[in-house]
Amino acid sequence: MSLTTTDSRAFPLQPARGRRRTRTGVGSRPGFLAYGLLVATLLGFAYPLWWSVVVASGTNATRGETLPLIPGGNFWANAAQAMDAIPFWLALWNSFVISSIIALSVVTFSTLAGYAFAKLRFKGRDGLMIFVIGTMAIPTQLGIIPLFILMRQFGWTGELGAVIVPSLVTAFGVFFMRQYLVDVVPDELIEAARIDGANQFRTFLNVGLPAARPAMAILGLFTFMAAWTDYLWPLIVLSPQNPTLQTALSQLQSGYYINYSVVLAGAVLATIPLLVLFIAAGRQLISGIMQGAVKG
Repeated sequence: MSLTTTDSRAFPLQPARGRRRTRTGVGSRPGFLAYGLLVATLLGFAYPLWWSVVVASGTNATRGETLPLIPGGNFWANAAQAMDAIPFWLALWNSFVISSIIALSVVTFSTLAGYAFAKLRFKGRDGLMIFVIGTMAIPTQLGIIPLFILMRQFGWTGELGAVIVPSLVTAFGVFFMRQYLVDVVPDELIEAARIDGANQFRTFLNVGLPAARPAMAILGLFTFMAAWTDYLWPLIVLSPQNPTLQTALSQLQSGYYINYSVVLAGAVLATIPLLVLFIAAGRQLISGIMQGAVKG
């Protein structure tokens, strides 16, 4: 009998305990506590929206009930009353136009500027980026008065352009895209494209733009939502005859008696486009988050 045979019988192979410990430890599925916390968090965030649906489908007395859960049958009647009380379809169209143009413009200019700050070398780049970030610390309310004076000098008060033009690009969008592109796009890939004869804009289209698509989807979604729910500036610069959806809904609360079922029916109708947008862009949103969180 050889030494090898004797050793194998005397010392049989043992399973790797370290591997088994890794599989049952870090790679294990979440337990009951984790799922319970997720369900409780989901219910906590979803209940205010459900409460709005319940009150919107009931009467004004439903608002006084303790934790109403079952919707009534008056939603469409309340929704029709809300549509008749305000220029609903005009306001819906204005909000859609404003939000779409702002989202498209912010994504376009922020991606271009973010790529320049992340991958191009030019004099004063870091100082200019610090200036862009510094503008985020200034409250928006401080610029309302000079901005309104400027819009009045241009003759834009009451027009949709007064809402669109000041929001065509944002400092947050530039900062967001810069932080995303600085690590996602390798410098070696840009150098390879330049060696192949591509100019700067061609390099951006072939290298930077495909890598930036998940972040562009997230930025576009958040920008559209912010523009859709914006209330203060459209209330100041637009006329009541040409409102956005949020400012039009505020007209439902005028007077001494407020029918909250009608008000919340209009609010639910204004929320539906955002829910549809989140569902449609959900895959891009999740892929963008996972691409930024997972390395390797």
